[in-house]
Amino acid sequence: MSKNVKIMDVTLRDGSYANNFQFSCAQQKLITAHLERAGIPYIEIGHGMGLHASCPENGVALHSDEEYLAAAQAVLKKACYGMFCIPGVARLEDIDMAAGYGIGFIRVGTNVTEVELSEPYIRRAKQRGLLVMTNYMKSYAVPAEYFAGQVLKSEAYGADMAYVVDSAGCMMPEQLEALYQAVRERSEIALGFHGHDNLGMVMSNSFKAVELGFELVDCSLQGMGRSAGNTPTELFAACLQKRGYTTGVDVHELLKAGKKYVFPLAGKHNIIDTMCGITGLHTAYLGAIHRVAGKYGVNPLVLMEKYTAYDQVHMNVEKLDEMARSLPEDLDGFMTADFSGYFGHEQD
Repeated sequence: MSKNVKIMDVTLRDGSYANNFQFSCAQQKLITAHLERAGIPYIEIGHGMGLHASCPENGVALHSDEEYLAAAQAVLKKACYGMFCIPGVARLEDIDMAAGYGIGFIRVGTNVTEVELSEPYIRRAKQRGLLVMTNYMKSYAVPAEYFAGQVLKSEAYGADMAYVVDSAGCMMPEQLEALYQAVRERSEIALGFHGHDNLGMVMSNSFKAVELGFELVDCSLQGMGRSAGNTPTELFAACLQKRGYTTGVDVHELLKAGKKYVFPLAGKHNIIDTMCGITGLHTAYLGAIHRVAGKYGVNPLVLMEKYTAYDQVHMNVEKLDEMARSLPEDLDGFMTADFSGYFGHEQD
């Protein structure tokens, strides 16, 4: 176990889900300047779903990819900045464009069962000299041995790092350890962890990742992020220092940045987020749950449980409809639960 820990701050990417992708370039400049001054080595920016994602279906960002990239290039001198990339949303030429703005890394995200889709994107990014991280969304949905096999594929494509991604905030530390051990039995590739806080486990899981030897942990100021949010950058850095880890970051600077720029934007924890953590349902599928539960007047929480027992990775609306028809009517009217505030369709 290394006592040196590196943090990736994703406030301006994952955090954009919480404000409907409305970070301005001016806000980005202020926040990235603070993060760099605080010593954060990796900063992710742009639309929550990454390159070429801004559209009515996914949510229209306030600015274009090019504008966000130019703003980062104008401010950042030391920190390595980059963007997310989902095959099928992003195009290969988007990687070329981003590389032209001086990015240092690309994160290619696919469902853990669909790693093959990432191959051309990984190879293009490596051709452009970028650090390539592969994010396995819904990592918890497959056995550890299967996960390790997917990591080997990414490594063969040229990836530099593989990420365990707790998309629904449903993982326990022992699950994270099982994935880590399965990978380490077959590969020495660098590993990262991206957590969500639906069950309040994100700090525990992030510390477990550090103790196991993960090289990089994703965090966001004030924990701002999709669904229940991410590991809070300032709290994680402070706790790491209290436990004797070397982070190279200025916690005071992080606290100021979080309070000044992110605290006013942070949302409240929602019961729907908690249920996502219990069931392993990705928030991208909440629109379908809401529509079908409302159609038949059934409890959406029960429908979430029933569907995720069938599939945690994909949404089959016909199957969801079939399941809803078999449920009793929700006499308490919980079908009116608040589903507002969820944006993006990254796995639709």
